[in-house]
Amino acid sequence: MSSVGTSKGVLEIAKFGLYVSVPIVLMYAFANNTKNLQRFMGNRSYVVYPPEGPRPPSPEEMREMARELARKKNSSQ
Repeated sequence: MSSVGTSKGVLEIAKFGLYVSVPIVLMYAFANNTKNLQRFMGNRSYVVYPPEGPRPPSPEEMREMARELARKKNSSQ
């Protein structure tokens, strides 16, 4: 086996080790220390809801409004 092939093999093993170890280290850093996770998540606002507007009328109020409109329509004829 040539020396070039061996160095490529070592490089591939090193890259694989890096690809596997980075997610494990990050998971360990955030899962075992919740203060890190809260600090990381607290800096970002993912969902910003608009202020709450007026609520629509209830079904009973809608029926009463419909009755009043019908009465007005009938009285004007």
